[in-house]
Amino acid sequence: EVQLVESGGGMVQPGGSLRLSCAASGFTFSSSSMTWVRQAPGRGPDWVSRISFAGGNTYYGDSVKGRFTISRDNAQRTVYLQMNALELEDTAVYFCHVNSGYDYWGQGTQVTVSS
Repeated sequence: EVQLVESGGGMVQPGGSLRLSCAASGFTFSSSSMTWVRQAPGRGPDWVSRISFAGGNTYYGDSVKGRFTISRDNAQRTVYLQMNALELEDTAVYFCHVNSGYDYWGQGTQVTVSS
């Protein structure tokens, strides 16, 4: 059974930082690219970042480029999202995603940026 468990969300002031984690199980993690997607209240999903299976290639949405960094530890079966210089507009539920035959999503972790 594929499981993705996000953690690390919370409330932070503008300009602050958070590090999200996504612990994965039930599929060949080291062969899978991983994606972070977020959804703000009343809005559609917003693609944030993607990392290739070995971590050598990373991709970012324009709104987070230069502020967020995606990484992974294949030995720990975990993907991370380091978020710096957080802005009010980054407030959302952040989801981890993998396509392992089907699309799988975690339960999400809430990030709230508020002054």
